[in-house]
Amino acid sequence: MSSVARAPLRAGWGARIRTGARWLRRHPTILAGLLLLGTMTFIAIASPWFATHDPVRLSPTNRLKPPSAEHWFGTDQLGRDVYSRVIYGARISLVVGFSVAVLSTVFGLAIGLVTGFLRKVDAVVMRIMDGLMAIPSILLAIALVSLSKSSVENVIIAITIPEIPRMVRLVRGVVLTLREQLFVESAISVGAGLPRVLVFHIMPNTVAPLIVQATYVCASAIIIEAILGFLGAGTPPDIPSWGNMMAEGRTYVMISLWILLFPGVFLTLVVLGVNLLGDGLRDTLDPRLRRSTRNL
Repeated sequence: MSSVARAPLRAGWGARIRTGARWLRRHPTILAGLLLLGTMTFIAIASPWFATHDPVRLSPTNRLKPPSAEHWFGTDQLGRDVYSRVIYGARISLVVGFSVAVLSTVFGLAIGLVTGFLRKVDAVVMRIMDGLMAIPSILLAIALVSLSKSSVENVIIAITIPEIPRMVRLVRGVVLTLREQLFVESAISVGAGLPRVLVFHIMPNTVAPLIVQATYVCASAIIIEAILGFLGAGTPPDIPSWGNMMAEGRTYVMISLWILLFPGVFLTLVVLGVNLLGDGLRDTLDPRLRRSTRNL
């Protein structure tokens, strides 16, 4: 490609970057959420390079050491470096949060589209969804984890199942509103089949609320994973996770507060970043909410 042809391409990318920067400046909540979540994601990905010690290496002679130049966040009751364990623990929380958000969105979208459009299917499936929603998420997750061995994959499945009904109800509500609209009836009248109507005419209208809801599901999944780890029903003890660390540190909270403090701070920052991103996307993608805010 010649330099003359590359010049408009560079100009186009520059314009897009400037447009994106202006958009982010107009939405500081999204910017703050992206910065927090992006920083934590980068730390989790680069944890082998950021960690200063092996997160699972035992050193009984260094147990319960306060923060120092060698151990930035101190050590725990087994002499393990708390800083390195916190850094590696970010991987578990983010993998669980993102995986649950994606899986619950995909399954919730598929089930919600069908149940919202087909009345006979809706009568059966929604009763099952109502039954799942009647059970508290944390109790259902504990029950599901207890039926299988402790692993990250099983924790993801156990947290995803209680979140699917919430996605289903959200998508179903949108479909119930849209299925009587003229553009849907027009598509059916010209011979469009059910899959085409659902995918090309109804599903695009569910994207905005689904994205917003997925951020809240992600934050909820991260918290539930920490709760499961704290209760000893989450990831195995040999895998560093913030819930496991806080559970181990509660016994020594009076003499070694740092074991409990730093995982809690990082957990709070991740959940705060996800919630800020979700709030910003909600304000941006919901024009009715944006208009009502301007009128206040």
